[in-house]
Amino acid sequence: MVTIEYRIIQAFAEELKENGIKFTMDDLARRLGISKRTLYEHFSSKADILDALIEDAFAEVDKKNELILQNDDIPVTEKIKEVIISLPTHIELVDRPTLEQIKRSFPEQWEKLSKIYTKDWDEMDALIEQGIREGIIANKNAALIVKMIRGAVETAQDQQFYIVNDISLTEALSQIADIILYGLVSKEE
Repeated sequence: MVTIEYRIIQAFAEELKENGIKFTMDDLARRLGISKRTLYEHFSSKADILDALIEDAFAEVDKKNELILQNDDIPVTEKIKEVIISLPTHIELVDRPTLEQIKRSFPEQWEKLSKIYTKDWDEMDALIEQGIREGIIANKNAALIVKMIRGAVETAQDQQFYIVNDISLTEALSQIADIILYGLVSKEE
């Protein structure tokens, strides 16, 4: 059964996607077909709803990554690729304009997002180290490889690039992973 809190978080995400952070609690209540009072009975502010959205979205990513990492049937290179393309369902949380709005209007939540985007690379580091130990990945500086992956993944925030070049974010991240893992040079060369 879908809870009212879940519905509020989903409606908040829809408002965020459609209107950026500028919408009001009145707009959100209207979207949900509930009173503003009912909204405030569950969340005291937009910041509280944004906190819940961030927690839910990245808990989902952590769960996906945990399943990937624990699956011994997946080769290390595929694990690396799957972790790279693992994104929150709420894609608006990786959209640069939305992130800029959050940074300006909700600095506390921006700080949480910033920490999430910078802290969760230990798993990738461990995968790269494992690949090097197993001889699957070239024996290069693992920290540098992870830094390159991080930089490439951070380009995911440039939604305009993906729109102009008619490529989905998932496809772009998949190609980024392939280039990092398998290189730029065609196999025929």
